[in-house]
Amino acid sequence: MPEAKSKDLSGAIPIIPTPFDAHENIDEEALRRLVEFAVSKGFLGICLPAYLSEFYKLSDEERIQVVKVAVNQAAGRLLVIAQSNHGSSRVALKTAQTHVENGADLISVLLPRMFALSDDDLLRYLKPILNGVSVPSLVQDYHPGGSTVGPGFVARLSTECPGFRYLKLEEPEVMTKLVAIREASQDRIKVLDGTGGLYLLELIPAGLAGVMSGLGFADALNIVFKLRAASRYQDASQLYEKLLPLIVFGAQNFELILYCEKRLLHARGLLASARCRDASIAPDPDTVRYVDELNGRIMRAFQDAGLSAEI
Repeated sequence: MPEAKSKDLSGAIPIIPTPFDAHENIDEEALRRLVEFAVSKGFLGICLPAYLSEFYKLSDEERIQVVKVAVNQAAGRLLVIAQSNHGSSRVALKTAQTHVENGADLISVLLPRMFALSDDDLLRYLKPILNGVSVPSLVQDYHPGGSTVGPGFVARLSTECPGFRYLKLEEPEVMTKLVAIREASQDRIKVLDGTGGLYLLELIPAGLAGVMSGLGFADALNIVFKLRAASRYQDASQLYEKLLPLIVFGAQNFELILYCEKRLLHARGLLASARCRDASIAPDPDTVRYVDELNGRIMRAFQDAGLSAEI
């Protein structure tokens, strides 16, 4: 069994973007190149198709397609986390089962937050999905309009769904909740940061298991994570501070994050262009110049950290 498959997820777990050609068709060759790059960097796992993969612009068939390509290219060398998002529990389960049949190692499910739902409603949504697959699962709670699930919910879900292993949270001031979740679940549930690393330095000492970020600088974030976990705060912060301006700038608009990510991957020689599917933003020349300045700073940070900027 490959080493990655014998370990819990930890450190940086990159989200693989969906590369498109000039006609907005999925570029499978480029997708394979991105997966191979992730393998070469020694990540324990990758995730797709998530928000940073533009999953909300993909057809149902395309969501299955990108996971199949990733599984095939990874060939067991890292864990493939297959996002199985849908507002219907029934449809999400079918998608998750298809991903597992196609070789996915973990299933990730986004909680439906379009309308107000109680904890009981969310549990009723999740249980058929998590108990209907034979692989471990990750639950993502992205709820910018309100609070995310709490320790009691997590403890109950972990009891009723033995395959539930990871929780991905995307919110500020989450340290107290992280500690409470660890205690309530007796550390059965590992918490991942989904903000791209915005709160990384403060959360790692509290027991954060990992961070999900774009592939573009995930290798640098992985170094930051390891340094901070080893109590080397100064070393971690020196590298992190070079990444932070891009993280903060992209946080203004999600489509801007996508553009910055693909622009950086283009600079690293991994994508032919930064094309996103419409609807997307069309950055003005000043924004493009600033993004390139930020990415140039990232590229220099790679050199300072001894990382190869390209595959």
